Amino acid sequence: MNNKLDEIVEYRGVTDLVIAEVLADNNVEGEGYKTGEVIELAGVGEISKTTSNSSESKYYNNMAAIVINSTGADEIKCSTSVIPQDKLALITGQDYDEETGTLIEGERKVKYFALGYKTKKTNGDEIYVWRHKGTFSIPDSTHATENDGTDSNGQEVTYTGISTTHKFNKTGKPAKAINVDVAKGLADVSTFFDKVTTIDTLEKIAIEA
Repeated sequence: MNNKLDEIVEYRGVTDLVIAEVLADNNVEGEGYKTGEVIELAGVGEISKTTSNSSESKYYNNMAAIVINSTGADEIKCSTSVIPQDKLALITGQDYDEETGTLIEGERKVKYFALGYKTKKTNGDEIYVWRHKGTFSIPDSTHATENDGTDSNGQEVTYTGISTTHKFNKTGKPAKAINVDVAKGLADVSTFFDKVTTIDTLEKIAIEA
């Protein structure tokens, strides 16, 4: 019998916040799930995730007989450095004038994006993440007068993540995200952020003969 306890770790570290626009998300042959170019969004200071979920007991014969569970959207809060205005226009569906370098705040077009990043545990092991589909809020920002201190402000943007419509071949189901534990040494993550990686495109590490 193995009495060894699992290593106790916490999360400490987050890097490489990137996005890619979702161009197609359906189950039509030849289309399926497609995304655009992967681009860096901004420096990332913190990422937190909460998931909307609910449970309800159903009663029969005067007792709780079954429990119905429902899982909703993920809310991903990203604390970042100042997001460049052209990228801010892109993720919020607003207009950007390339000639004058001007963000035009106003009516928004709904756009969906994949969101990628790395997290790290206190033992140094990394987890690579791609969230497949979601929308961005207009980020909060604070501007304060300069003083003799070192105070400064970044931004916080909320990404609301949902499941794809597309059903992936490997599971036969839609998906919200993949989280790859690099410490397992099983998945090839050498090109993980070169494109949006899904459970269908993630490959095992090749074993040399």
